[in-house]
Amino acid sequence: MHRANRTLATAGGLLLATALACTGTAVAASSPLASAAAAAGACRPLADAPAQAQAIVNAACSQIGVPYSWGGGSLHGPTYGQDYPGGGPGAHDSQVKGFDCSHLVQYAAWQGAGIALPEGTWNQARWSGATARFTRAQGTAPLQPGDLLLWGSDPANLGSVHHIAVYLGNGRMVEARESGTLVMVSDVRLNSQYAGALRIAGTGQPPADTKRFMTWGTDVSLRPEPGTRRPPVGRLPGPTAVDVLCQVRGEMVTAEGYSNDAWSYLPQYKAWISNIYIDDPAAWLPGVPTC
Repeated sequence: MHRANRTLATAGGLLLATALACTGTAVAASSPLASAAAAAGACRPLADAPAQAQAIVNAACSQIGVPYSWGGGSLHGPTYGQDYPGGGPGAHDSQVKGFDCSHLVQYAAWQGAGIALPEGTWNQARWSGATARFTRAQGTAPLQPGDLLLWGSDPANLGSVHHIAVYLGNGRMVEARESGTLVMVSDVRLNSQYAGALRIAGTGQPPADTKRFMTWGTDVSLRPEPGTRRPPVGRLPGPTAVDVLCQVRGEMVTAEGYSNDAWSYLPQYKAWISNIYIDDPAAWLPGVPTC
């Protein structure tokens, strides 16, 4: 099994960009903690949308009342974050288990629809898998629940996006806003930093009888059988969404202090992968049958 550890990029200006992301410094002033019970009741699709889009909304809404934590969150749920280097309410976020804005969106996309978004608001804003894009001038009129709303220091430059949220419909959204607040429902802020929106619903779904997971690691080997004796038939260069058909016990593999003899069959590659390279807390994948 593998429990992923996230590290923030520090090369070039990415650390600064990460430090600005989701802090609310240019989005809105701090607000009192919302009533989680009241917010949960208001958090739902507020307009018609395809089932996949509704599932994205429902996954985000399932985290209403979870604390904001800078750098916190993963595909699987809240995690302890990192101390915000700018100080203020986020100075002790390493002790707060929760989500920042990009990881809440990443969680909602994955848990709701099996869509694998990249790390970071600026990368999510530029994601090549978007099925539609909307400009700031269009406002919220063409949007549907499940679309992702963007804010940037330069709205014309998606690389400057520092905040992201999930649209609910009727001018409302669910967001992880900033340290010291909870995941909440808010009015959409069509301010000077609003940078438009993108639609992620409508991307490919797992084939019938498979279940989607993310891998971890780089240059991960795909094998013709559940073991390492025969040469790889392919490799995954980095974390990848894979659709698992079934799993068996095979050769024991050890990595990062974990050992696992479970292997999964990936029909899209016609190959096997050791479960140790699948990013799930369980060694034997839940909901996946034995081959």
